[in-house]
Amino acid sequence: MNYKSFDSDIWSGIEHALNDAKKHNARLVAAFDADGTLWDTDLSETLFNYQIENKLVELPKDPWDYYNTLKKVNDDPRTAFMWLAQINKGHSLEQLQIWAQTAFDQIKPSPIFSEQKKLIDYFLSHGVQVYIVTASVKWAVEPGALAVGLHRENVIGVETVVQNNLVTDIPIHPVTYRDGKPSALLKMTNGQKPFFASGNSIGDYELLLSATHFRLAVSAASRDDLLFKTEKQLFEKATELKWKTHRFI
Repeated sequence: MNYKSFDSDIWSGIEHALNDAKKHNARLVAAFDADGTLWDTDLSETLFNYQIENKLVELPKDPWDYYNTLKKVNDDPRTAFMWLAQINKGHSLEQLQIWAQTAFDQIKPSPIFSEQKKLIDYFLSHGVQVYIVTASVKWAVEPGALAVGLHRENVIGVETVVQNNLVTDIPIHPVTYRDGKPSALLKMTNGQKPFFASGNSIGDYELLLSATHFRLAVSAASRDDLLFKTEKQLFEKATELKWKTHRFI
């Protein structure tokens, strides 16, 4: 699918922000959300669906209903996001990575927003450390990271402890949702805030707020999409705070 490119105002603003950040920071960090921000799909749910269809992990009778109900508990989806990682208990990390890559490769056409890939390439050419900070399962998002020129180590997401190369159900905190996103990022960067951050939902608000120079809210959901409400909420915040916004469609 052809997605709309950034206008010249966004590109010039990013270039100015990068140049200014270079004057004040010896180390430059940029942060992106994953699903809905770098690609037009949810990779955690893509892997989940692949596992359901191929009966790869032990699940409740109606796994999608269980997951969606869990997301609504206390109006906080963090437990549900962690559960998608915990269902992999007992499987090797290598096996999980193979499943994630296979599920990703089956998405046709490519869901990647080419303009975001172009931006990541631009940042990398200037020595910027780029991280993907996602509320999805880290291992599910890694194939997407590889597809946009990053490495598995660049993904900060929901995960559990891995012992003897086997996935456990022991959560790793913070859960990378809302304020957990900047917390996990700062832990990874030893306190270095990102000069740039981009996201598509209200769950990314705190991540964008943590950026020192440039915040970019993006969206692609149509009005009948479940994501539309949360993307609209972030756009309203972005407009109020005079952040840049962009619709891919």
